[in-house]
Amino acid sequence: MLQILSLPAPARPLVIFASSSSSFKTKFTITPSFFPKSPKNPSSLSKTLKLTPMSSWLGKLGLGFGSRPGAATDSASASASSVAQGPDDDIPAPGQQFAQFGAGCFWGVELVFQRIPGVSKTEVGYTQGFTHNPSYNDVCSGTTNHSEVVRVQFDPKECSYDDLLDAFWARHDPTTLNRQGNDVGTQYRSGIYFYTPEQEKAARESLEKQQQALNRKIVTEVLPAKKFYRAEEYHQQYLAKGGRFGFKQSTEKGCNDPIRCYGEFANAPPWDVICC
Repeated sequence: MLQILSLPAPARPLVIFASSSSSFKTKFTITPSFFPKSPKNPSSLSKTLKLTPMSSWLGKLGLGFGSRPGAATDSASASASSVAQGPDDDIPAPGQQFAQFGAGCFWGVELVFQRIPGVSKTEVGYTQGFTHNPSYNDVCSGTTNHSEVVRVQFDPKECSYDDLLDAFWARHDPTTLNRQGNDVGTQYRSGIYFYTPEQEKAARESLEKQQQALNRKIVTEVLPAKKFYRAEEYHQQYLAKGGRFGFKQSTEKGCNDPIRCYGEFANAPPWDVICC
């Protein structure tokens, strides 16, 4: 074991650069408190340091063998990613089931499912990403891999999973990759996220049926439901609450009114109808 034979106590902090990169240097400041105070008898310092292994000093600096700067941060990031990639462990109400769908901007998608008889609750949020507890801005940055989704809670006695799948396919274009209308980005991708083997089977069979009816390849992903991060409150039931222009849109069961993401005006342009 390498040992320090002698070392005078520094009068001021030492600065060590752990990286020699010309573009980036990680700086560590070693304050005198890391070292034994200089004794009146110099030989005493020498004896003290002879008994102190180099690994001990490095350990105090976070530079011990098997360690590197940022290791703790990396570990925390890996842990957060593990949580984000884990299953959705929320529990639906008794007798109810969950389903998750991504079909573009979640404002309009949520209203579609709100109107379906047998659906008792809807929430918009983020899933399938790598970061824990993302914000809307994080997701929009395109760096988290999250998808904007609607989590639907439904009573299977009143509404079948196939009914939800039919609404999903009718709502969007499943052949456009990472895009719905003017909304572009990985967060707008088409996806069905299943909770049970039965849901997976139904989703895949439904996709195959839809593909037979289209001459373009469907890009919808069918994956297990992962951790659901509820979006900020102002996104919840956005259109039912009035959207950006204060025009409240009906959530009545069975309602077939056109869904307008940005409000309704007498001279509303065509793109204002079903645009998100």
